[in-house]
Formats: sequence, C-alpha cells, structure tokens
Amino acid sequence: MTTPQQRLAELGLSVPPVVPPVAAYVPAVRSGVMVHTAGQLPMRDGALLATGKVGAEVSAETAYECARQCALNAIAAIASVVDDLAQVRIVKVVAFVASTPDFTGQPGVANGASELLGEVFGEHGVHARSAVGVPVLPLDAPVEVEISAEVLAP
Repeated sequence: MTTPQQRLAELGLSVPPVVPPVAAYVPAVRSGVMVHTAGQLPMRDGALLATGKVGAEVSAETAYECARQCALNAIAAIASVVDDLAQVRIVKVVAFVASTPDFTGQPGVANGASELLGEVFGEHGVHARSAVGVPVLPLDAPVEVEISAEVLAP
C-alpha cells in the first residue's frame, strides 16, 4: 500500500512548507483525534497563484488549480501537527470561492481540492464538502479551503 507521501511524489508533488498565517491564528490545531486547518490560500513560494474574482479576472480552470494548491497547503498544515499522514482521514472540506454574482460553478472549482485529496489519501480522502460563493477573500485570493481530518489509530 502506498503512502500519501508516495502518492504525492507520483503526482510530481511534495508536502510544501507550511504557509505562515496572514493574521493572528495558527495553520492547524489538533484536538484529540481531530485536526482542523485554518483557511488555506493558494500560496506557492510566498505568492498567490492568482487574485481576483472567479467569473471575472480568474477563470474556473485557474480557480480549480488554486483549490488544488489550497488543499496541498492544508496537507502541509495537517502534517505539522500529526506524526504520519498515513494515519489521516479527511472528514470535511469547505471551499470558499470569491466569485461574481452570476458565477455558479463553485462545486467545480472545489473539485480541485477534493480530487487532489482523493488522489493523495485514497479511500481516506473521501469527504463531506461545502462549496460557497463569497464576495471577497483575504489578499483578494480567488479560493480558500479549510479541512477537518481525523487521525486514525496506528
């Protein structure tokens, strides 16, 4: 059985450094067997992948890639508070999509996060999810993703 890190490597990815908070919070908190991440922005190498609203300045395809990066950053946040990603089961994903009032493709954008989690965690990546359209996100990011996960017994 392959590990989440091996699946990431097969995808040409790795767990990135934890994205530093942009305000007064921590990237993830573990409480018992649960881990809750803060909202993760689509940051890579210290910069947002895109800015603006989906349906205007940002295409749905770019927003999908942003959601993927948000999920990758959430994996890093989870990894910072657990011993082994192989013990992680994704429970719930909430994707916020800053979009124009007429854009209704939030579920497709959120699939960027959901599909990556499925690829990385396999059956432990299957989760409940909400995809919510919002008027604006921090730093004018087009997408923000937060995750709740369970740490399974070894």
